[in-house]
Amino acid sequence: MSEATADKDRMCQDRRMPDRLSAADAALLALEDPATPRHVGSVAVFRRPRSGFDYPGLLALVERRLPLAPHYRQRVAAVPGRLARPVWVDDPDFDVTHHVRRSALPRPGGDEQLFDLVARLMARPLDRSRPLWEAYLVEGLAGGRVALVTKSHQALVDGVRTVDFATVLLDGTPGAVEEPDEPWTPRTPPGAVRLLTDAVTDTLRSPAELVENARATVTDVVAAGARVADALGLRPSGPLRASGGRARRFAVARARLGDLRDIRAAHGGTVNDVVLAVVAGALRGWLRTRGEPLTAVRALVPVAVSDTPSADARLVDLPVAEPDPLARLRRVSAAMRGHGGVPAAVLRGMGGLHSLGARTAAWGRGAGLVVTNVPGPQAPLYAGRARMTEVFPVMPLARGHALAVGVTSYDGGVYFGLTADRASVSDVDVLAGELGESVAELVKA
Repeated sequence: MSEATADKDRMCQDRRMPDRLSAADAALLALEDPATPRHVGSVAVFRRPRSGFDYPGLLALVERRLPLAPHYRQRVAAVPGRLARPVWVDDPDFDVTHHVRRSALPRPGGDEQLFDLVARLMARPLDRSRPLWEAYLVEGLAGGRVALVTKSHQALVDGVRTVDFATVLLDGTPGAVEEPDEPWTPRTPPGAVRLLTDAVTDTLRSPAELVENARATVTDVVAAGARVADALGLRPSGPLRASGGRARRFAVARARLGDLRDIRAAHGGTVNDVVLAVVAGALRGWLRTRGEPLTAVRALVPVAVSDTPSADARLVDLPVAEPDPLARLRRVSAAMRGHGGVPAAVLRGMGGLHSLGARTAAWGRGAGLVVTNVPGPQAPLYAGRARMTEVFPVMPLARGHALAVGVTSYDGGVYFGLTADRASVSDVDVLAGELGESVAELVKA
């Protein structure tokens, strides 16, 4: 290709309209504040291979996979006067080393040190002037392990159009190699006049844009959030009410997927019902350690619909007052069968269960509990030649929420990630321990 032709192609690309954020994504940005950052994350633990898995190797892997997630090299640009929703534009100063960072624990690092680091990393908002994601390679773990901690803004990850970057880093075979991509050349970011012109053009092409733009204003978003909270019945309550502080704690629990499947086979329902019954039993044990009253805890539970990207969410009163673990399971199963979903209008534009759960919670002003359970692959995954041994979801806390629970299954294991407000639920490690006790109680029953 001649230099003149290449320049012409670049000019044509620069004239293309930038991708505009959806109303839901723009609203998530508008609702964010320093105490409630709106990013989702994960903690993946790897066994370091003999060939090594180091920072330069991770950088090379990330750069090879960036073309699979175009928004990860783009930043958010606001339209002057907020006359339209923001747009995604290429970051001309994109530097992968700013987003992929290196950290280390004092050797030999254990889970407690790792998850304390995760809590600190997740409490920090992302830099709005850059692409909205970060990844940390954490070295120094005992047993020759390394961890990859990722965080991506919910405006960036919707689970349908754009997936969490951690997903595209993983392969089903070790050391998978792809053809090198064309060198990336960022398009020139549009100026203020161009942003305004594009906004007018979008509106002329689609009058519905006026409605979408109105939905994305801060005033309407907050008002809509209040209406949704009223509809869902989410209200602050007891120990699950957040302090409003920025500090976080993170804890995990592990279970065997085979145990949960055995419980389901013996007593009916679904694996998701068993997970919710386990959470109910753990909350019961945790509340008893605190001397709190054993009243039902209302949970918002996203549910996938068939094999499509659509999803539903249900409100379930977890029966923490019920002493019989099998009775708890039966009540949860009945609630999941009989409870209607959140109206489709509330869930518009929300895809991917972990992201869906966090997005749905963002609209509520009260302190409900969100529990997401995402079935994962049951075969090993690799980053380069490093085999992933565990993966824990890290959910954000919505305003007023003191606790969020993410659950995923992978390669025969079930992994619980608990994000907590540090002041309100400083004993989240006790709750994590109760999850293991709750599984054992169901197995024994």
